[in-house]
Amino acid sequence: MNNANDIPTASAAPRPIPLLERTRAYAAPAHGAPIDLRLDANEGPAPDGSILDALAGELPELLRSYPSVRTLEALLAERVGVAPEQLMVTAGADDALDRACRAVLAPGRELILPVPTFEMIERWADLADGRTIKVAWPAGPLPVDVMLEAVTPETAMIAVVTPNNPTGAVATADDLRRLSEAAPHAMLLVDLAYEEFASEPLTGIVRALPNAIGVRTLSKAWGLAGLRIGYAFGAERMIGWLRAVGGPFPVAAPAAAIAARWLEAGAAYVCEQVGEANRARASLERTLMSLGADVLPSQANFAAARVRNPSWVRDALAGLGIGVRVWPTRQGCEDLVRITSPQTDAETARVERALTAALRPEAILFDLDGVLADVSRSYRTAIIETAAAFGVTLTADDVRAAKRLGNANNDWVLTHRLIEAAGVRTSLDAVTERFETIYQGTGSNPGLRRTETLLCDPDWLRGMSDRLPLAIVTGRPRADAEIFLVDHGVRHHFREVIAMEDGPAKPDPAVVRLAMTRLGVRAGWMVGDTVDDVRAARGAGVVPIGVCAPGEQNDETVRTLQASGTGRVLQHLEELESLLP
Repeated sequence: MNNANDIPTASAAPRPIPLLERTRAYAAPAHGAPIDLRLDANEGPAPDGSILDALAGELPELLRSYPSVRTLEALLAERVGVAPEQLMVTAGADDALDRACRAVLAPGRELILPVPTFEMIERWADLADGRTIKVAWPAGPLPVDVMLEAVTPETAMIAVVTPNNPTGAVATADDLRRLSEAAPHAMLLVDLAYEEFASEPLTGIVRALPNAIGVRTLSKAWGLAGLRIGYAFGAERMIGWLRAVGGPFPVAAPAAAIAARWLEAGAAYVCEQVGEANRARASLERTLMSLGADVLPSQANFAAARVRNPSWVRDALAGLGIGVRVWPTRQGCEDLVRITSPQTDAETARVERALTAALRPEAILFDLDGVLADVSRSYRTAIIETAAAFGVTLTADDVRAAKRLGNANNDWVLTHRLIEAAGVRTSLDAVTERFETIYQGTGSNPGLRRTETLLCDPDWLRGMSDRLPLAIVTGRPRADAEIFLVDHGVRHHFREVIAMEDGPAKPDPAVVRLAMTRLGVRAGWMVGDTVDDVRAARGAGVVPIGVCAPGEQNDETVRTLQASGTGRVLQHLEELESLLP
């Protein structure tokens, strides 16, 4: 019996195993901008929805009973060419990889892993308390000779992902045969998640190797990522290990039933979609190459390329609603961008336009107020003083909040809206007249416009205009915009000034398109400090870049601009130069 003194005190807390002190739950990074075209996770094409119709009568029983995957395993085993006892259905390929690592890795046992590769393998090895021996595989042929040099009596597993994720590189049948023969005491784990897209299928050689486990999935080519259906195949003895190290029901019954039906009905459709994915990948690769990227030959359903600033590519495409994957802090992937093959020609064209805009802009558009002109003591103050003239008290925070809601590009209209929201009825003309008196000044009153200052160095603007055509897209009246630019000696740096009179107010994208048309360009960036600027640029297919106006350099501003659609928010305008190619 434990002594009372041995019982933990009330202040004690549960403790994880030491490994978990340095391990956190995996989560793929999510961008703050709204994304409608997700090309960052390599999912396959959506299956035909009719496969669900036949399940309607079976669904109650499928939900009530513990699942059986015998039918699905038999179908998969037939496709692979093994006995059903040599194949196990798992909760996605991840589950198969995890089970394999737990089956053979332990303290003192080693995994040889070419990197960069699918990041979960090293994670599962760590959780099994094995030691990972990394071999560099940045591109090209699998470095078999270097891997063989790393084999020791402690080698318990050699893992190969082919086609590799995230590079798309492939191993050959001879590579796998050499590894198997050189290390018969180790499990050869071969992740074939992308096999359908490759020119040389390797399932046959994996099936024939006595110490190999192959892992495949229905998440990629078969388009069932949401069902989490993967499977492992190999010698019956090793598949038995995988069954023993995990739970008995890894897959839900409805998921298994849907997968079985799709395997029987969807083969022709999947074959067609694989061809489309490979054609889309080839098109993306040609575009990336033309833009100066170092394209890696890929045999997966994604294009992979090394670029100077992958984080900017991710952010610029996010600003246009497209999600792609980068790893800025992961060794071997710091300069890599990966783009899943789009599903349609229209999507491919959209991505290629976005890549061109991100990597080869032909012009830069600027909003004026809050970007080039500090209006914190002019327009913003004029809103407050005009409202006061009508008996309505506003604060700077009130104005800031209204701007963040959007549809606030016209300050006369915004002021009128805020006055009426306070219960005071008046006309827009009356508000505009009072606003202009305060802003422009009369007689001995110089007006608030005199307080405005330029927010960047004129020499910096000159340098930017030497590199690319520049334009202004502002909600100001033309006369006010011209006066500011001339007074501050920078008008000649801008080829075009699009003002209030030229079209509908932002967030309507028409004025942004007009600027691009007048400049004679198709690809460009736009810098703005409000949600209206961001939405107008995004709607016009121009990369939106946010900048924090004076006094707005805070996390709330960044979140607001990102949520409205910008991929990158600058704290200071001069940061823009570092993004240019």
